[in-house]
Amino acid sequence: MFDKILIANRGEIACRVIETAQSMGVACVAVYSDADTSAKHVQMADEAVHIGGAAPADSYLKGDVIIQAALETGAQAIHPGYGFLSENPEFVDAVEAAGLTFIGPSADAIRKMGLKDAAKVLMEQAGVPVVPGYHGDNQDPEHLSGAADAIGYPVLIKAVAGGGGKGMRLVERPQDFAAALDSARGEARTAFGNDAVLVEKYVAKPRHIEVQVFGDGTHAVHLFERDCSLQRRHQKVIEEAPAPGMTAEMREAMGQAGVRAAEAIGYKGAGTVEFIVDASDGLRPDRFWFMEMNTRLQVEHPVTEAITGVDLVEWQLRVAAGECLPKRQEDLTITGHAFEARLYAEDVPKGFLPATGTLTHLQFPAGCRADSGVRADDTISPWYDPMISKVIVHGATREVALAKLDRALSGTQVGGTVTNLAFLGALTRHAGFAAGDVDTGLIGRDLDALVQEPVPEPRHKVAAAMTALGLVETGEETGFSLWAPLHRAVELAWQGEAFPMDVQVAGPDRQLWQVGEDRVLAERRDGDWRIAGQPMPDVAVAGSVVTVFDGYGLAFEVIDPLDRDASAGGDTNVIEAPMPGLVKAVFAEAGQAVKEGDRLAILEAMKMEHSLLAARDGVVAEVLAGAGTQVEAGAALVRLEEE
Repeated sequence: MFDKILIANRGEIACRVIETAQSMGVACVAVYSDADTSAKHVQMADEAVHIGGAAPADSYLKGDVIIQAALETGAQAIHPGYGFLSENPEFVDAVEAAGLTFIGPSADAIRKMGLKDAAKVLMEQAGVPVVPGYHGDNQDPEHLSGAADAIGYPVLIKAVAGGGGKGMRLVERPQDFAAALDSARGEARTAFGNDAVLVEKYVAKPRHIEVQVFGDGTHAVHLFERDCSLQRRHQKVIEEAPAPGMTAEMREAMGQAGVRAAEAIGYKGAGTVEFIVDASDGLRPDRFWFMEMNTRLQVEHPVTEAITGVDLVEWQLRVAAGECLPKRQEDLTITGHAFEARLYAEDVPKGFLPATGTLTHLQFPAGCRADSGVRADDTISPWYDPMISKVIVHGATREVALAKLDRALSGTQVGGTVTNLAFLGALTRHAGFAAGDVDTGLIGRDLDALVQEPVPEPRHKVAAAMTALGLVETGEETGFSLWAPLHRAVELAWQGEAFPMDVQVAGPDRQLWQVGEDRVLAERRDGDWRIAGQPMPDVAVAGSVVTVFDGYGLAFEVIDPLDRDASAGGDTNVIEAPMPGLVKAVFAEAGQAVKEGDRLAILEAMKMEHSLLAARDGVVAEVLAGAGTQVEAGAALVRLEEE
């Protein structure tokens, strides 16, 4: 076994690897950028090396600098985590050329699976079923259009070097093919520097089911399947294992297909073979097809660990160190059911816009596993993925596990940024999902119901106001006045809408609040406050913001009557950057007439591209930022003429 390894990553996965490695007696070296100087993974590691600037290209993608850090610290191996350099065969070659061990597959295996079209040809030769489609080299638009006609609409255009939903377009009619092809190619060129595409049959009721495989370079085993069908814009939201509705026959067929895929390329380490499944007639062993293989540890690996009792990171270290596979196929079994929900800093009502901010409060309930790369007081940086944590639960049955996930999400407390907690909670209570009737279109079909904003009740407002006025920790003198009960007033705001509140303090244990038309009684019994007859929820304060931890976190602003913003009405004349980022493109020019909803610019931030749209019809007065400009949140990019 290694004495010391370097983790070429950051955030949640770096912390995850460090945790297992240190438990095995292996020392860990972290690397960090300017933005991660005091990050959690840096604090957890035995030692840490600074590798460059905040942008990934200046730090976590600098393979030569990372390898040098490993050599200088005496690390014997490099664990890539996921993302960044984890599936870069040139990095693997460089690691091995430096005399180090890469904790993962060979460069050859990564190359064979790196391009979707070549991988599918290889899988077909290995006897792994593949989706009907065109995966050839001819990229002429007319040829691709003809291939789509032969496959039969609807079809899916996919970038051959794609990932994360980039360069992917659904085309339902022949007349839409040309425009969709141009759009997919443009996005693929920007994201991957490769605009080649493939065309596949689009499956009507698709489920995304993947098989966890593990190889030693010669032989492989599978650790059963995960269902990752709950997706939004091809991004996974909640994953589970095993897949609901899975039959023994189907599991055997998919598992063996995964093993054949791994053994066909001499795979070593942890990998995932992803399949698209046609669930229009239930799960049938003749209705699944190979999509791609991820030659690394997956984000959702904890659900497999939960049902198998296997620590996949431990297996990675042991096999990379030269050991045989720790278990045979017949030794692996499924126990219970597991879910993983991805908790992000994102503004769901604003189209899941990634958010930044300092986490003023972060707490997870007992009974769940929370894999997180951040702590309270850490900052969600605009440079990286805005994940806060993965919330994982395990139960004896799917019904039990889903109930545990619902409780875990309800009990998770995040202050200082908006999150997708309420959205995740709504999914756990979705009737179709609860019944196991899932497919990749579920979220899209029911999006409006799933993204409804929480509405604070009067008791929530009282909890925030009591905290703002210091009326939670009260003494015997609280409420005393010479002639009558003490009255106090406070003004709060919920999502920009202000509301005044008044309280009559009748003593240290009794308060009568006026909230609009509602009168709400707060009483303390046996040391605990009850508001409107219900226990007072937990509350956290950060500056002028009071967060009430009920309804997945309700953030109220305490308004200072001496410091009002008279201009807080929004300005539809100016299109601003919603977060720090790089202006990727500008489509507006002075004097141009635009309509509400027209795309005026593209901002690249948080590993995604965001279209900035005109808020109203009008004429462009001036363009204030050009392509290639790095801007801060709130920076004016385009101004329209006054109405």
